[in-house]
Amino acid sequence: MPQRPDIKDLSLKGLELFQLCARSGSLQAVAAETGLSASTVSHHLRNLEEALRVELFDHSRRPLVLTPKGKIFLRDIDDALHALRRARAEASGGTMAEASYLRLGTIEDFDSDVFPALAVSLFEAMPNCDFLYHTDSSHMIVQMLRNRQLDIGVAATSNERLRDFIERPLLRDPYVMVVPKGLDRTPSEIIHGKAELPFLRFTSNLIMAKHIEAQLRRMDISPPHRFECGNNQTLLAMVAAGTGWTITTPLLFSRARRFHPEVEMHRFPGKGFARTLAILANADCSRSVLNLVDESIRTLIDDTLLTPFFEKTPWLKDSLKLID
Repeated sequence: MPQRPDIKDLSLKGLELFQLCARSGSLQAVAAETGLSASTVSHHLRNLEEALRVELFDHSRRPLVLTPKGKIFLRDIDDALHALRRARAEASGGTMAEASYLRLGTIEDFDSDVFPALAVSLFEAMPNCDFLYHTDSSHMIVQMLRNRQLDIGVAATSNERLRDFIERPLLRDPYVMVVPKGLDRTPSEIIHGKAELPFLRFTSNLIMAKHIEAQLRRMDISPPHRFECGNNQTLLAMVAAGTGWTITTPLLFSRARRFHPEVEMHRFPGKGFARTLAILANADCSRSVLNLVDESIRTLIDDTLLTPFFEKTPWLKDSLKLID
């Protein structure tokens, strides 16, 4: 009968490195992410395999490929590591004074107003901490959190279950229509194709695009389109040039100030819908640091975005709001 591994031979570090390597398929990528050498990562994996007395990876192949037993082991430890990280965070609590490195990610919506001010605020509150800031799309922020390349992120949420993260809903950002200024058609007429203008849409891999397409399908509307883009500024530039209309959100609209004289923002015709922005954090993120980031972001959003925006567009007050 094979011997069972001694629990003292199973290190948490080895298990975490195994999980990272299983997901990335690359020793070098995990080494760069963790600040360890590739040989150190490899040493931890070998120790884990020796303790278990099984091969978890097919070491003859590159990128790394899990063996059948490795796949089973990964499945079984995912929940255990999640519980361990949460327990470790709750037990230690973590303080801002103890924080030495914080990796923050955000969608582009906040990279020009909120996050620069947040960086200054956190730098003053956490003088012994080194910071990394990253801007990307929502699905990339989520992926970086899942790969443990970020500690805290701000992203739009989808229907995907984010069990691995602490999730704090932050902002309800409703969808609106943006059309060329002076167009002699109502939003309802435009969306039903009576203005002979194409729909300028976000690229289909974005969470926003999936929300919009789902809503149009529910309305049994399939507007003709000639242009797709992942950048809100480019879409609004095209609308300002009179080449079409688009669906975006007030938050994104507010960032494209240079095009405001040539465009108009309207309520979405029919039943309204919105995206939810949330603060996401890994389970072992310090609660005191997470609370500070949460409180600071909410204050900055209210002061720098919502208050001035409502002065110009008061009709948005009932739909664009912070989530308690």
